[in-house]
Amino acid sequence: MIDRAPVHELRALTGVRGIAAWFVVFYHIRLSIAGLPTVLREVFAKGYLAVDFFFLLSGFVIWLTWSDRIRSGGRASIPRFLQKRIARIWPLHLVTLGGAVALALLFRATGRSDPQFAFPELPLHVLLLQNWGFTHHLAWNDPAWSISAELGAYLLFPLLVMAVDWRRLPSAVLLALAGLLLLALHLAIGSPTLGTDIPRYGLLRCLVEFTTGSIVCALWLRWRTARAAIEAATFIAIALIIIWIAGLPETLVVPALFATLLLLLALTTGRSHNPFETSTIHYLGEISYATYLSHFILWKAFKLVFVSNANAVLPTTIALYLAIVLAASIALYHLVERPAQRWLNRR
Repeated sequence: MIDRAPVHELRALTGVRGIAAWFVVFYHIRLSIAGLPTVLREVFAKGYLAVDFFFLLSGFVIWLTWSDRIRSGGRASIPRFLQKRIARIWPLHLVTLGGAVALALLFRATGRSDPQFAFPELPLHVLLLQNWGFTHHLAWNDPAWSISAELGAYLLFPLLVMAVDWRRLPSAVLLALAGLLLLALHLAIGSPTLGTDIPRYGLLRCLVEFTTGSIVCALWLRWRTARAAIEAATFIAIALIIIWIAGLPETLVVPALFATLLLLLALTTGRSHNPFETSTIHYLGEISYATYLSHFILWKAFKLVFVSNANAVLPTTIALYLAIVLAASIALYHLVERPAQRWLNRR
């Protein structure tokens, strides 16, 4: 029997989003940090995988929040869903893209060029269509590729809700479907790494993991009071970590591992001493979208002003950059993201 009691925010999931966003930050700057130990460099080299966790988490949260609303409200509820999702992602994207355009114009005015700033592709980026198979490389604000892919998932989400109700399927079927989806992703990419050819596979990567996240949500709604589910998820997560270390490709292992960890986090949220629910970590999660979208362009601008050798940046200089990213994230969240979201949602 499914527990249909109302669910409020799962604070641990918000908190872990903040940690994941900072892993992406360190992924982009890892090669520039002077004296960074090899083990940390190798850990940060996998920071791009945080995006896969974002896709799974997005599918989980949106299924939890919107599946019943769309199913009960029918087609009339879909415009409101899309309005709220666009209000969530588009304003801050435009602001950070505007920063990239300003930087590109500064480059031009000073006689420099950067292939990152491809003006012919700018309209695609404004409309968040850049990762729908129209381009062959990442450009402008690199992290925004995943936001473009998320927009595709949002547009298809109502169709998913209308087509299937995960609650009506046995748990074994849900687990099998999730496994088949992730196996299909591995076979489609045909490479050992998930970051392979993002312009070609990024949208597929998002759609598969987003859908898998929605299945994880359905399983959590069914198992959230079962102690045995925590033990099983812990065992599976450990087993997947071991076989990943043993050499199985991340395209096969990591999405399944992250889906299991997502379920485990959801099952353990609200329990005592959960570090992801502390006020500091939770706040990092709240501002994580601003961190994720702003850090790449801020790094480009920061290097112009403060860095003479981009391959050996002193830790003190890196600390200054990280402080700027944190301050910018706070400002963008409170002055742009939230006000714009409220304004658009009132329209």
